[in-house]
Amino acid sequence: MGVVLLACTIASAAQTQSTPPSPLLDHLAGTWVLKGTIAGKQTTHDVQADWVLRHEYLQIHEISREKDSAGKPAYEAIVTIGWDPKVANQYVCLWLDSTSGKGLTSEGFGRGNPSGDAIPFVFTISPTNLVHTTFTYRKGTDTWQWLIDEVENGKTDRFADVELTRTK
Repeated sequence: MGVVLLACTIASAAQTQSTPPSPLLDHLAGTWVLKGTIAGKQTTHDVQADWVLRHEYLQIHEISREKDSAGKPAYEAIVTIGWDPKVANQYVCLWLDSTSGKGLTSEGFGRGNPSGDAIPFVFTISPTNLVHTTFTYRKGTDTWQWLIDEVENGKTDRFADVELTRTK
C-alpha cells in the first residue's frame, strides 16, 4: 500500500510540475481569423488551436486563404506550444511551416517566458540572426496580437503584425 501511495504521489507531483502556472494559452484555444500584415502584404488566414495529448500541448493549425499558382494555400503552419518543466516559467514552441522545411532544426524551436498577458518567444536562426515572435492576449476584446520581428546583427525589422479574432 505504501508503494502505491508513493507512486501516486510522485506521479501527481510530476504532473503538477509540468503544468504551466498560467492559463494564458487556454484563451488561444478555439477557431480564429488572422488578419494583418506579413512580409509587407495584407493577408487573411484561418487558425484552429486545440489542446492535444491530455492538455499538455496547444497545437495551432494556420492556413492562408491566399492560394499559390497550383491553387493550394500559399502558407500553412502547425505550431505546437508546451510548457518546459525543466526550465522555470518557460514555454517552448515548435513552428513547422511550408516555407523552408527547417522546422525540425534549431530554427524551428523557440523559448519564451510569460510576461503578463504575453509570451515573447525567441527563435535562434544563427548567433547574429534571431526571430522574436510575441503572442499577446487582449482580454477586453478577446483577441490576440502576434508580432514577429527579425533581428539581424542588432537591427530589428518588423516581419508581421497580425490580429486573431475569434469566429462565432
